[in-house]
This record gives sequence, C-alpha cells and structure tokens, in this order.
Amino acid sequence: MGKLRNWVRAADRADLKDAGHLVVRPEGRQIVLFDTADGILACNNRCPHEGYPLSEGSLDGGCLLTCNWHNWKFDLKTGESLYGGDRLRTYPVALRDDGIWLDLTELPAGEKQQAILQSLRDAFDDNAYARLGRELARWQSGGRTLKEAVAEAIGWSHDRLEWGMTHAYAGAADWLALHDEFEGDAVAQLACAMEAIGHMADDVLRQPQYPYGDATSPYDEDGFVAAMEGENQSAAIAMIRGGLAAGLGFDDLARGLSRAALAHYQDFGHALIYVGKAGELIGRLGNKVAAPVLLALVRGLIYGRREDLIPAFRGYGPALAAWGDGDDQTPSHEDYAGLNTGKALALTVAHSRAVRHDLYQALLGANATNLLTFDTNTEERTDNKIADNFGWLALSHGLTFANAVRVTCERFPELWPAGLLQMACFAGRNAPYTEASQDKDAWRVDDEEAFLAEAVDGLFDHGRGEYIESVHRLKTTLAARAERHGPAGATVLAGANRLLKARMKRKHVRRTARQMLDFVATAG
Repeated sequence: MGKLRNWVRAADRADLKDAGHLVVRPEGRQIVLFDTADGILACNNRCPHEGYPLSEGSLDGGCLLTCNWHNWKFDLKTGESLYGGDRLRTYPVALRDDGIWLDLTELPAGEKQQAILQSLRDAFDDNAYARLGRELARWQSGGRTLKEAVAEAIGWSHDRLEWGMTHAYAGAADWLALHDEFEGDAVAQLACAMEAIGHMADDVLRQPQYPYGDATSPYDEDGFVAAMEGENQSAAIAMIRGGLAAGLGFDDLARGLSRAALAHYQDFGHALIYVGKAGELIGRLGNKVAAPVLLALVRGLIYGRREDLIPAFRGYGPALAAWGDGDDQTPSHEDYAGLNTGKALALTVAHSRAVRHDLYQALLGANATNLLTFDTNTEERTDNKIADNFGWLALSHGLTFANAVRVTCERFPELWPAGLLQMACFAGRNAPYTEASQDKDAWRVDDEEAFLAEAVDGLFDHGRGEYIESVHRLKTTLAARAERHGPAGATVLAGANRLLKARMKRKHVRRTARQMLDFVATAG
C-alpha cells in the first residue's frame, strides 16, 4: 500500500495571480508560490545557503530562480542547484476549483536519510565547511548520530591519503572525546563533528584514490614488524587484513604497531601519536572503521621519516643499545636545560635504572620547559637556514609525544627505553631554540581546573584558519590535561598556557623567498 499523501490547501488562485508570487505558511512551513509560464511552482522560501527569502529572488527563463543575496541559482521544477551547493526543496502543486494545493508529504525515512548522506558527501568533496554543518544538522535531525557521520567520512577519505594517516584522523579522535564529554550540548557536539570531518575533507580535497592491496596473509607480530622495518607496505597491509579477517581487533594489533612506531625516532613523533589515536578512533566508532583507519595508519608508518638515521639523532641507536648501564638516580628536568640531543641521550642512559615514571616526569618537565623558554625571535627571523625553520607547533609535539609514550609504555612496559630516549631526542632537538632568561613565572597556572575549562572551551571557537594549527592546539590541550598530575604537572600546564596564548607565524614569505634563491644558487 502506498504512502498516504498530505495535500494541503495553501492559497486562492486569485491571490497568486494578482501578485505573481506568494508566500504561504501551511503547517508552519514557509513556502513561496510562483506563477510561471510552466504553471504554478512551489519551493521553500528560505534559500538553503543562508536562509534568505527566495520570494525576493529573481525568476528568469521561466524556471530559473536566483537568490539575489549570493547568486545561487536553482531549477524551480526539480530543486537542482545550478550554481551553489545544496538542493532546494520543491513541492508538488495541484489546482482544485479555485484553490492551490500543495503536497507536503515527506520522503520515507530511508530515502530522506540517503538523500542527506549524498548531500553530506557532496559537501565533503567540495570541502564546503558551512554546508557540512548544515548537512550534519540535517543528518542528526533524521535520527542518525554525528559519530556515524564521522565514520562515513573516514570511509570517503582513507584511500585518498597518498602518504597515509594525517593529523585529521588523530584530531578526530580528540574531537570525538570532547563530543562525548559535552553530551547534551548540541552546539559543542556539532562543532566537534564539523571540525573532525572538515579536516578530513581539507586533507583529501581534489585527491584521487590511492588503493590499498587486497591480499591477505596470517598476522604474525614479528613478521609484521619486520615488514614495516623493510618498508614493505603490501606485506604489512596483507597481514593487517588477515588479522582483521581472523577476528583480531586493535587491542590485538596494538603492540606490533607500537613496536613499529618506536623502532626509530620516527616522523617527529607522529608515528607513536598516530598509533594511539587510531586505537581511540576505533574504540569510539567501532569495527566499521577498523580497516580504513589501520590501513591509513600502516601506510603512514611506512612512509614516515626515520630521523635517527640523520646525524642529529644518530646517537639514538647506540643509546638504546646501552640502556641499563646507568644508575638508579633520577635527574631533574633542570638537568636537561640547554643540552643538545647527544648530551640529552647520554644523561638519560646514565640514569637508565631509575624508576621509569620518575625518569618520564623529568623528561616531560624538560619538554614542557622548552615551551616555556622558546625564543620567539626564532620564528620571526628571515635570515636562517632551512634546517632552523622552527616554530611553536614543533615544540607542542614534546607534550603530545610524551602523552603517547606514557599511555603506550604503561601498556607495554618493554617499550619504555625507546619511548624515554625518544623524549630525550625531543628535548635535545628543541633546546637550541630556547632562551633561559624567559620569564617562566609569567605563565604559571594557579587554578588548574579554571584554566583547563577555559582552554577546552576555547577549542570550540579557536578562530584559526588552518587545520594544522587548530589541531595542534586541540591535541596539546588534551595532552596537557592528561599529564598535569605528577611532579612535572605545573610546568606542563604553564607550557600549554604559553602555547595557547602565542601568536603563531605560519607563513614566512620573505624567509621562504630568500631560502629558495639560496638553494637554487648553490644546488641548481
């Protein structure tokens, strides 16, 4: 049996004939009627762009309706958007005696949700932020959850990430954590979904697909780590697929992924951070996203830089081999002040029998102190070498990586030596860009809870144009909140306070122009 139609008498024919167009409000809706050469046509009066009245628009060529505020154009017969984005809702019209009747029947729930899903995908592919927000609101009003929309976006994006997992997925894990914290706050929850999905859309805009292999093979942890070490993407992907097919979940794969991430001082800490965030993402969204997230993660680990192979960090391997030769005394975070990478590694090995968490707190404090003492002249310079292009975002990784080390190594204690030594690499790498005379007390946090509440609230209206900047603020804020307990906690919060209030110079026009001229002059 077909669905009963909902025909409603909306107006008298004479009223429309006199005016040419007429706004009516049947059942609380605002609909505009147009008397055209093709008959009487009806549509929502509010433009789907920003809600301006289409009754004030222009009707040309019979059925071409233009919203005069932003020049969006619609086919009034079909509702198709000819210039703009969202479709326009149109209504069937019937003439009965002297009345104009409108069919207000809604689409079946399944069809309506499918239409919203397609519109959401269109907004995603266009990287249209405001439209994403509208479609997500419609998606939710249709009975679906915002988390389901984030899962859909992962499916749309994972095979368009040429070099694997990015900050977009890592940030999505943190945005979803806030989404769950702010249950009951519709605005905050929608903002979380918009930021998570918008970042993914930005990362894959106009990108083609980069398919993953379809082969499967039994998952073996040592074999998987060896495949990752050999940068054998096809073998590693096949084992991940085989593990998932055999019913393994992220928890079963986490140690192998963590071992691979910490096998090198890799990709400036992104590798280990991304492993943890991948697990959080799967935990919040379910097994539907396990394959796409893990495939993107593995690809990212394969392509990640291995910085311990360059001179600045070449001491990492020997330091790891010498682990356990030191004493059981714990250095203070002040002991790391000003040390280069080699000396920071040596100091850590010299106390490698100290209680792991105590040594962790010292290194955490050292990295937080680097945030507090950053010499901002470094970021303003235009005469430095490419190797010294350095800024706030690099410093923030000292905290986010530390958080990843603690969470991972508490779960897999055998990885503490690698994690701690890589924290020492961070401390030594960032130390040359600090100035000890900075006023550290200026950033002291007296009321932890008030500071964190304000910092988290600020994430929902961050005002940053680049996702790379806003996602670092997000991740650092949540990492600082998680690491505020313990001896280094006060320093961690002070460092985060300074970062969140910093002016970040993100585009270096003169510096880049000079460096490129110098590069071409010397290297051709």
